[in-house]
Amino acid sequence: MQSLSCLVVPPEVMPQVLAEAGQEDIEIPSRRVLITGATGLLGRAVFKEFNENNWNAVGCGYRRAQPKFEQVNLLNSVAVHDIIHDFQPHVIVHCAAERRPDVVESQPDAASQLNVAASGNLAKEAAGIGAFLIYISTDYVFDGTSPPYKETDVPNPLNLYGKTKLEGEKAVLENNEGAAVLRIPVLYGEVERLEESAVTVMFDKVQFSNKSANMDHWQQRFPTNVKDVAVVCRQLAEKRMLDPSIKGTFHWSGNEQMTKYEMACAIADAFNLPSSHLRPITDCPVVGALRPRNAQLDCSKLEMLGIGQRTPFRAGIKESLWPFLVDKRWRQTVFH
Repeated sequence: MQSLSCLVVPPEVMPQVLAEAGQEDIEIPSRRVLITGATGLLGRAVFKEFNENNWNAVGCGYRRAQPKFEQVNLLNSVAVHDIIHDFQPHVIVHCAAERRPDVVESQPDAASQLNVAASGNLAKEAAGIGAFLIYISTDYVFDGTSPPYKETDVPNPLNLYGKTKLEGEKAVLENNEGAAVLRIPVLYGEVERLEESAVTVMFDKVQFSNKSANMDHWQQRFPTNVKDVAVVCRQLAEKRMLDPSIKGTFHWSGNEQMTKYEMACAIADAFNLPSSHLRPITDCPVVGALRPRNAQLDCSKLEMLGIGQRTPFRAGIKESLWPFLVDKRWRQTVFH
């Protein structure tokens, strides 16, 4: 770890060390947070949110980690132990997961290792140093038959992804009774590639209006901006620093209910693009992992704590997608 906060430097030498590092006027925040999965869509937003709000943030990733983040294989318990003991975080936000339901179905053992075993181990290590762990979970722990769902409602996952995340929740809370579980729905935000989000991946179908496209109009979704989830994580962490009773399970979600077809139409509308080529399919999907019809999350518990932020979908999606707009003329008229 090449973080200055991890070096033990005598106070009288510190000004000289900082001057040599060209940082004489930089104060390192005393609050430390470790973010797993920091290279992913949510992890990047969580890292940025803490980093910009007076936290000393360290992110770790695996394949895409360097140079910005620490490279840590979460399945390697020694590596996990070392980074946690070197950095001594006050808070750990565990974003790393296999979150693609169809991939989990095809690679169940690997998914279980990351979503369950690694999460339990991380919780144990966090408990060992008294760090507050936030485990990111999913609305897919519910079967979608009787929404909205409170934190106390009994989960009943329909697919293996939901099952591994639910087992991960249990592993976390068994190994660390002071941990928090944060369940969230489908995410979107400032993607590096359109395929990073089940929401943004639709943009090409929307843009290429010369070809009709079938869009799911059966499953009810609540698209949620990763920036909003990042704010919730930071606010939860800061509340916990003052109040140790902040623990257990929490729900956060956007509040605009849309099918993928309705999201695609909203995206088209945001960019003044035609949507007549988009075809709503109202049948229950027959391919891939089973999905819950409507797993709406009740977020009143966090709202009562004064925690939360919601970006309107049209504003958030425009900000996320405009770099991927094929017609550059539109970009110039809107942003210049």
